[in-house]
Parts: sequence; C-alpha cells; structure tokens
Amino acid sequence: MSEEQFSPEESLQLIQNMIAKTRRDMGDNSSHFLLWGWITFIACTGQFILKHVLEYPKHYLVWWIIVPGVFASIYLGMKEGKKQRVETYIGESMKYLWMGMGISYFVLSMILSKMGWNTNVFPFFILLYGLGTFVSGQFLQFRPLIWGGVTAWALAITSAYFSYDYQALFAAGAIMVSYIIPAYMLKSKVEQVNNA
Repeated sequence: MSEEQFSPEESLQLIQNMIAKTRRDMGDNSSHFLLWGWITFIACTGQFILKHVLEYPKHYLVWWIIVPGVFASIYLGMKEGKKQRVETYIGESMKYLWMGMGISYFVLSMILSKMGWNTNVFPFFILLYGLGTFVSGQFLQFRPLIWGGVTAWALAITSAYFSYDYQALFAAGAIMVSYIIPAYMLKSKVEQVNNA
C-alpha cells in the first residue's frame, strides 16, 4: 500500500487549511463559548450582588443557572453535529480539550464541596478558564483567545489576594476577557471572511 507523499509546502498548506476550517467551525458555532461565557458571567456577578450587596445567605443558588445551560449545550451540540460533515484533527482535539475542561470543572466542584466553598475557590476556576482558552487559541492560532487565557492567569494570581466576595468579580472579568470577547471577535472575523 503506497502512502501519498506531501512536499513540506503541501503539508504546511494542509495544516493551515485544517486550522482555517476549525476556526470557521468555531466561529460559526461560537455559541458554546458564548453560552458558557454568559452563564458563568451572570452567575459570578449574580453571586457577588446577592452576597455582598443584598446580603442574601443563599447567594450560591444563582449557580443553578448551570442546569439549563447543560441542556442548552447538549441541544446545541446535537444541532451543530448534524451540520458538520468533516471533522478535522484540530476540531477533534478541541472537542476533547473542552470535554476534559468540563470534567475538570465538575471534579473541582466536588472537591470544593467537600473542603468548603468559603475558601479561596475562584482562583482555581479562573486558572482553568485561562488554560482552556490559551490552548484553544494556540490550536486556532487566534491571538485574542491566547491573550484572554494569559489575562485569566494573571487575574487568577491577583484574585488570590482578595476576599472570596471580590474573587467572584475577578472570575466574571476573566470570563469576559477569555471567553466572551474572543468569541464575539472570532464570530465577527468568520462572518467577514464568509461575506468577502
């Protein structure tokens, strides 16, 4: 069985085409970044307002917004899966990265449930936000995601010097710069390419 040989230029072009396709798919389907970005942003700011401003003792209940988010995410995934005909290596890698990130968020939540939520928990979540977006940005060669991840890491370190209440605001800021803004930028860039 003979394998097709590619020149270095052809190999580079193939890789660039895969990245461009994955970037288009991510831009077309940026709904996951936006969905989870806004859910987390609303939960973080909502928790801060309920706990710090309104002094509501069950401020953590705002995080139940995640439950409808899971169902919405499953629905979007099934809908987008029907549209997508070809899966690239980078697209597959992104899928497993975010599946692993979701599992990591869940595992960290279970650990913190045992250890107590009133400790400094947000820096760990912000750290994961940075990791996911930094690696995604590297896969897609999209600088706003890369810089969003780096900024999230800086916010994770900084937030450790603040109280639990204010860490929620750092988490909201990290979500804004690492998920929401880059997702809108990616979506806009893909729309410009598609309309050109």
